[in-house]
Amino acid sequence: MRTLTVDLGERSYPIYMGQGISDQISRYLAERGILPSSPLLVVTDSNVAPLHLDRLKTALGEGGYRVHDCIVPAGEASKSLDQLAEIVRVGLEAGLDRSSVIVALGGGVVGDLAGFAAASYMRGIRFVQVPTTILAHDSSVGGKVAVNHPLAKNVIGAFYQPELVLYDMQLLRTLPPRDVRSGLAEVLKEGLILDKEYVEWLSDHADALLALEPKALEDALFEACRIKAEVVGQDERENGIRAVLNLGHTIGHALEAVAGYGTLMHGEAVAIGMVGAARLAEYFGRPRRLTETIRDLLLRFDCPVTIPAELDTDAILEAMMHDKKFREGKLTFILPVDIGRVEISRSVTREQVRSVIEQLKQEEQPCG
Repeated sequence: MRTLTVDLGERSYPIYMGQGISDQISRYLAERGILPSSPLLVVTDSNVAPLHLDRLKTALGEGGYRVHDCIVPAGEASKSLDQLAEIVRVGLEAGLDRSSVIVALGGGVVGDLAGFAAASYMRGIRFVQVPTTILAHDSSVGGKVAVNHPLAKNVIGAFYQPELVLYDMQLLRTLPPRDVRSGLAEVLKEGLILDKEYVEWLSDHADALLALEPKALEDALFEACRIKAEVVGQDERENGIRAVLNLGHTIGHALEAVAGYGTLMHGEAVAIGMVGAARLAEYFGRPRRLTETIRDLLLRFDCPVTIPAELDTDAILEAMMHDKKFREGKLTFILPVDIGRVEISRSVTREQVRSVIEQLKQEEQPCG
């Protein structure tokens, strides 16, 4: 097992990573002072529950915890106020109190939803992240929790840190190929913002990562979590450098909203958004070869790099106006400067974004 720390002073917490470690979850909870005296609620989804819920409940039961569960429908649509209310209902009926804990067993949707439920239930109870996807390496670290509104992604949320992140590599073996590709797009993003050597390593190991080879996957996710933890430790509430983690997200979030939540997976939308960000960077003197390099890297992981032609350009632009990164009449974009280097820009115009969207709609997705 390997351990990282998200350094936030008194609110610091560990990220544990290894093979089969979720079977020892009771020990890790006890080490963090989470005792079996109050009921515990596991929140998961309809895809994950048949695969991993019983195993986790057994491990918790062996530690003396009284375990209840709430299973939400799989997919981005579950990041909603309706599902939040359902978790609260289940929690109340299970007798959750202010000493209880919510365990998020799943991908980014479950982590965001369960984390926001924990942040708001009785004005805040503790929660634990047990990611089951590659994509969740990003969402499970850093304390961003939220639900969506039909007009904007993650617009109803909070900064609320978990007690710990327990990343069991064995739980990733059941991932469908599309989920693997989506997750690896976000892994690649971590390197593109801060670590050129890591990007080169990812490219060299693309086949192994797509095949979920255990050693390569654990190495990749450990480094991705290290980068995320380092940035969050410097800027927990995104008042400065943490914004760089949003590379590809300004366009990506808009694409998710316009396509209908769940039509494009989050990593797929971010992949397209990263190509869009590189195209926008060309307006500020960055070379076209940088765009081509980023595009080729994404294609190495079988990620989409074009916008579906049926998505309305005006609707995409309108969705960006509801994004959290829209401030004082201006959009904030993270633009690549080089592989492993980005800059925060508030100088991108609506006309430039429209032009890039149209370009990406007119291009054809290369065949894998």
